[in-house]
Amino acid sequence: MTTDSTNGDAAFAFALVCAAGGATGLGASVVFFPSLVKLASKRVLASSLGFSAGVMLYVSFVEIFLKSVGSFEREGRRPENTAYIYGTLCFFLGCFIMVLLDIMVKKIGGYSHGHETSGEATNDLKIELTQEAPHCVGCSTDPIGDLKGWHEKAQAEEERKRAMDTVAVSKASSKPEGDECAGFDDVEDVEDNSKASIVVGTPETVDDYEAKNNAKLVRMGMNTAIAIALHNFPEGLATFVATLADPNVGAVLAIAIGIHNVPEGLCVALPIYYATGNRRKAFLWGVLSGLSEPVAALLGWAILANHFTDDVYAVMFGVVAGMMVVISLKELIPTAHRYDPQDTVVTYSAIVGMAVMSLSLCMFIV
Repeated sequence: MTTDSTNGDAAFAFALVCAAGGATGLGASVVFFPSLVKLASKRVLASSLGFSAGVMLYVSFVEIFLKSVGSFEREGRRPENTAYIYGTLCFFLGCFIMVLLDIMVKKIGGYSHGHETSGEATNDLKIELTQEAPHCVGCSTDPIGDLKGWHEKAQAEEERKRAMDTVAVSKASSKPEGDECAGFDDVEDVEDNSKASIVVGTPETVDDYEAKNNAKLVRMGMNTAIAIALHNFPEGLATFVATLADPNVGAVLAIAIGIHNVPEGLCVALPIYYATGNRRKAFLWGVLSGLSEPVAALLGWAILANHFTDDVYAVMFGVVAGMMVVISLKELIPTAHRYDPQDTVVTYSAIVGMAVMSLSLCMFIV
């Protein structure tokens, strides 16, 4: 492998990683289009996760692991059985690293999902505010409940918007001539009454509770950002290394990771939006959750740039294969089955993902 060809492959690999990581932004953009939230059905999410798992499992066992073994035994420096043992050790090293990362993510981003309600009452008035932190697609304790809640909130938001539009149109058509401001008070009343986080309460109590909840969200932000970065880091490294091994394989893997990054961005952005009402902040959280993947690619390049040896590639390939298998088995498939407990689409989607990956490999071998 020449330096020029390697540099070219590295540039292409980095571009693929950026595209896959940027898919989280695509998922997060639904905060600007509430009607699109309803398209994220249980079957759609289960299918996308199953497909991605199929691609990642197939390419890990059939391509990347064998690349590791082949690199160890290249040029006859090691016998085949020894190379296989080294490749296997690297594979389980990747599994172990991924399990450790998963433990770190849980400890750093450990928080409960659901609703926090104030037990305080002022004049028998109660306040209920939702506080959810950004999380990965497999981190929710109740993904179906989360999805149902997002659908309900999106529906409520659309109904509020229609009500506001109706009030604005009716007042505009009936306003006295020359009275440019007529009707605006009613529109503002509709907006004020649409605060979903407030059931009943005095302004002071509501403001205090909202301030506390928003402050908690900010405090949790840094820890959650680290947790999400750790969670996405192996995927960026896997895409980069796979592309260096075979650009065609890397392209298909990037597509698979991008597909499951779309619901990841959605799962990060929607809780933030419904907790704060800030679309821009929610969208930025979703985008930032994918930035660790290009960072992982840069780290991979830093390791490989000046060490283009078969041994280094062999270790990287083995470790990456183990990481992707754990991601698939521990996160993607279990979460997909939680969205589809009757397994109406998950297994078939995984098989389709494997078929797509195998077809891409066959096309470039023939």
